[in-house]
Amino acid sequence: MQGPDGPLVAQEVLDLMRLHGVAATGSNYQVWLTYRLGENKALREAIDARIASGDAFHDDFNNEVYDRFFGGLGASAQIVLAGERIARDLGQVVSFLESAEKKSDDYGRQLESAATDLNTVMSPEQVRQIVSSLAAATLDMANHNQHLTEQLQKSTTEIETLRTSLESVRVESLTDSLTGLANRRMFDETLRMRIDEARAQRSELCLLLCDIDHFKRFNDTWGHHTGDQILRFLASTLQGHARPDYLVARHGGEEFAMILPRATVKLATQTADMLRTAIQTKRLRRRSTNEDLGQVTVSIGLAQLQPGDTPQGLVERADACLYASKRNGRNQVTTDATPILYVA
Repeated sequence: MQGPDGPLVAQEVLDLMRLHGVAATGSNYQVWLTYRLGENKALREAIDARIASGDAFHDDFNNEVYDRFFGGLGASAQIVLAGERIARDLGQVVSFLESAEKKSDDYGRQLESAATDLNTVMSPEQVRQIVSSLAAATLDMANHNQHLTEQLQKSTTEIETLRTSLESVRVESLTDSLTGLANRRMFDETLRMRIDEARAQRSELCLLLCDIDHFKRFNDTWGHHTGDQILRFLASTLQGHARPDYLVARHGGEEFAMILPRATVKLATQTADMLRTAIQTKRLRRRSTNEDLGQVTVSIGLAQLQPGDTPQGLVERADACLYASKRNGRNQVTTDATPILYVA
């Protein structure tokens, strides 16, 4: 940081990170500097909520916060740079084609002039000169075309490489690194799109939110590496119960989401219950020691799109259903049509 207060603020940031057991990495520093400066209200609320809960700032949470608030910045920069390079390469292609067009026009005029001259009475020497001139022009044109072909092939290869790079950046920016599922950014974009689609097609849409029961206890007992193993297991199970047009995403922490387009409440509830049962019946073992981790269960909330729903409103109703499942004993599915949703 620059300015007379820069070193002091930097030291305060590092002190805050040490106080809360946050690893001293570049991405963590960026998060906590923004927190210290109060530049992002949502980030500050997320950090304050974590502090208030007493939960540790482990790598999984730290990476999630960074991806949520800063992850798109690096991707955006790469996209801008790749876009500039593509624009440059396309500019070169246009220049090559313009040069080829001019060369072709010149060659055409030479052919036309030679044809006119050959139709007149000429001496053998004059004919030889015209033929020699045409041969030189033809050879020059052939060399120019060969050079143009090579340049176009080179530009095409570079553009294809950049296109692949852009696709990789796009996938990275929309994917949760731990589970391989869609991340929160992809979830938000897809939910908006699916809501618009459902309204345009007058079709049904359901949203499922799923949370691991007593996940903190697993982390405290077995450690975060085992917690990550459980998260990956849940991600795999969710993906296994999703149709090709469903989106499965990591919504945050140990909470996952599934967007079910063109699905009735009955079908969505059946899917949710099959998912819950599949998780409940699976016995997980710790990879490093083969110890039995016990039973893992999930609570699920399910909401159906209603007229006038915003994406936030639909998420909030599904979230209310999820916490109703937890309040009423966990390891169950609650829909927004379930009467017990409103039981305290």
